[in-house]
Amino acid sequence: METKIKIEGMTCAACVRHVERAIQKAAGVQQVEVNLATERARIVHASASLDEIFQRLNKAGFQGLPLAEASESPPAPLWPVLLGLGLSLPLVLPMLLMPLGWHWMPPVWLQLVLATPVQFGLGARFYVGAWHSLRSGSGNMDLLVALGTTAAYALSLDALLRGHNKVYFESAAVIISLVLLGKWLEGRARRQTAAAIAALESLSASTARRLDDAGQESAVPVSALRVADRIALRPGERVPMDAEVLSGQSHLDEAMLTGESLPVSKGPGDSLSAGTLNLDGYLEAKVTAIGAETRLARIIRMVASAQAAKAPVQRLVDQISAIFVPVVVALALLTFGGWWLMGAGLESALIHAVAVLVIACPCALGLATPTAIMVGTGLGARAGILIKDAEALERAIKVDVVVFDKTGTLTQGQPALHMLTPLAELDETALLAIMQALQKGSEHPLAKALLRHAAAQPDVASLQATQLKSFAGLGIGGEIAGQRYLLGNARLLAQHGLPAAELPAVPAEAETLSWLARIEDQGLQLLAWVSFSDPLKPTAAAAVQALQTRGIQTVLLSGDRQMAVAQVSKQLGMDRFYAEVLPEDKAQTVKALQAEGLRVAMVGDGINDAPALVQADLGLAMSTGTDVAIAAAGMTLMRGEPLLVPDALDLARRTYAKIRQNLFWAFVYNTLGLPLAALGYLSPMLAGLAMAFSSVSVVSNALLLRHWRPHSAQSAHKESTP
Repeated sequence: METKIKIEGMTCAACVRHVERAIQKAAGVQQVEVNLATERARIVHASASLDEIFQRLNKAGFQGLPLAEASESPPAPLWPVLLGLGLSLPLVLPMLLMPLGWHWMPPVWLQLVLATPVQFGLGARFYVGAWHSLRSGSGNMDLLVALGTTAAYALSLDALLRGHNKVYFESAAVIISLVLLGKWLEGRARRQTAAAIAALESLSASTARRLDDAGQESAVPVSALRVADRIALRPGERVPMDAEVLSGQSHLDEAMLTGESLPVSKGPGDSLSAGTLNLDGYLEAKVTAIGAETRLARIIRMVASAQAAKAPVQRLVDQISAIFVPVVVALALLTFGGWWLMGAGLESALIHAVAVLVIACPCALGLATPTAIMVGTGLGARAGILIKDAEALERAIKVDVVVFDKTGTLTQGQPALHMLTPLAELDETALLAIMQALQKGSEHPLAKALLRHAAAQPDVASLQATQLKSFAGLGIGGEIAGQRYLLGNARLLAQHGLPAAELPAVPAEAETLSWLARIEDQGLQLLAWVSFSDPLKPTAAAAVQALQTRGIQTVLLSGDRQMAVAQVSKQLGMDRFYAEVLPEDKAQTVKALQAEGLRVAMVGDGINDAPALVQADLGLAMSTGTDVAIAAAGMTLMRGEPLLVPDALDLARRTYAKIRQNLFWAFVYNTLGLPLAALGYLSPMLAGLAMAFSSVSVVSNALLLRHWRPHSAQSAHKESTP
């Protein structure tokens, strides 16, 4: 059983570890993942009660809420930051003006008056957080800030009581004010990283126009809609639930859902997705999915799940965070002892120790990975790329070769009958009647193409086929008027005693080929061959070239015959191809590539692609395909656009580059800052500034990802430009 909850009160990576430990103590909890950036926890448990989990969180100093009851956290108020800066400025401004000849300092008693409300009023949150962390036997950022500023304040108060003028009230006040400013800026930036889900949620309609049996409209809440209800859509209205068009013609804006910038034409039989915008026509439709089962709801769940997931690299950060605060406190004590033993004096030794406590920043470590993942997955959702989890991102950056299933992935997925060549006494009309009878009711794309062609021809008789038998990946057999027939590929004929070498020659331009044969006592009698053509998508070649430019090999996988696949492969500029591959052998082809030491991404859209998608290091499923394929893939491409494949890999690489940059800077802040503070090169005030800047810079760096633009969007723009 899996439960997701909201966690309030976390401030740094150490808090994440603290929360995970608290939840793991609850009976029945098997696994916990906590995300600082999203303030969410994913709990896998057998029988744990939420009440017990919330009690343990509350005892540890945090608040847990069911996601259903949790509202978006309001922006942190700015007034504490402004008040802190206002009280701190008179303390620090004279020091900043000293190089300009300013030598006046506020009286010591005035410094005490200004610093005290900052220390114990605005800084109370740090004491509360520190107390909760100590009660649970761990440490966090609040503890470091509380220890550092209290030491500086106490040292200054002692000097004041002894009549000395050398005080450090400004250090304590400025550190707290800067940390508050940093947390406020960090929160503001983090809300921007969560904009993707907010934008998707804003697409939901609140009311719908339901039609009764008489065709009369009535406005109802969308929650009142049920599957099979009839609804009306006027121009400018959002689709309330997934539906199928019954009547009318219109164009819909699906940009926020699929990334498609151009309006999409819709008519009877076409599907509508909840959240899309009806632009210019009146439509009547039948509801096909409601609530959590709509495409929009599934997308929101997938994006939220990906944003809350931990990347594998985060495990190293968690291990470091678990010991970070105790190590920093120990280093501060060593710094104090070292300076004191070297004769620096109590005040100087304590100030250097305070700088060590303040410069340490577990916040940057905790935010480095999740903020980049949040921005990256959010960008992907807007571009039409749904990323299932953070592991899919990591696998994507290692891909060496992309395997494309041809039909429906690189082609338009709408095959048409190209050539029909009789080989015996029957004419085309009679042949079409036989094939139509064998394929009637089939959902296979080639069967549909044949049935469409037959329906458009005059004088095609309606025959009845019995004893139908499907041969997986090969074709179909059946009996018509006492005669048994086979319709399928060369392998089907070979299984029934007619080897491929004995088949007549077929023109090279004949792509997907099927043979019609009659089963007779002396063997098979060939009646005809029929070929189907499926045009390539306009951007298929550009997608292949974009991948090869990035050093990624491309492979074409198809069940079509060798000559036809070779021709398509050459047309697209593929590195290699595999032809006449049975559906069940696709996964074996992927496995063979992996045996060469290649890391394989598989792109497909059908049920028979699912095993290959699972076998591949990374599966990419077209959302125009089956639910089985989508479930098996690590990424889902919301449009049947080949350019989304290089876009997905490019976004993954850029996202992981940001993760690496963030972790690098987070470690640099601490590995350089701590020694500099310990050696006396940083004052507590500068240390506080560096600490505040580290968290803000990590989040801001992740937000730079928003400048990324997908190639598919640029292609669509070019196509729409006259």
